Amino acid sequence: MEFFDVVLRQRACRSFTDQPVDESLIAQCLEAAIHAPSAENLQPWVFVVVREAERRDAIHQLNKKAWDEGVQAYAQSRYSPKFLKDITEGMEGGMRNAPVIFIVCGESPNGVDPTLLGSIYPAVQNLLLAASALGLGSAVTTLATMFDKELRELLALPDGVSPIAMVPMGWPARPLGAPRRRPLSERAHRDQFGAPW
Repeated sequence: MEFFDVVLRQRACRSFTDQPVDESLIAQCLEAAIHAPSAENLQPWVFVVVREAERRDAIHQLNKKAWDEGVQAYAQSRYSPKFLKDITEGMEGGMRNAPVIFIVCGESPNGVDPTLLGSIYPAVQNLLLAASALGLGSAVTTLATMFDKELRELLALPDGVSPIAMVPMGWPARPLGAPRRRPLSERAHRDQFGAPW
């Protein structure tokens, strides 16, 4: 696909088939991710690619626990019923079927790095875009990271490597349309806030 076709069609996928994803496609996505920009070119990203069924299920249980223990109640006050239903179905089972889960971590030996998130999320975006370009579905979530200790143990993460985001990936269970976006005229300003683009 052409670049703008990919960018303008990339959207969250929360329902996957059980068809496996070939390792060569995973490698292409990782290659795209590591070509993201990073502060001081430190490239602090660490990717744990989880394909093992039991480990994927354990990650799903952490997501579901976060959803059930407060995130769902918060979401109910913010999302439309249709959007909430889509997310709930993803939490209940759709994302559980993703054959691959990328846990995107940040490496910061001193534990405090204000630039870390600004370096990790461009890599996450490249991962999402690469998946779309290959016809794969993906999404980004941070729910499981609410249980940092459990996730660290599950993935055997060393000190200095922190889980930041999770990207389930696989073949979409249904066609993905273009994402809904507010018009650019509502989100961009010329020279100063309030001057229409």
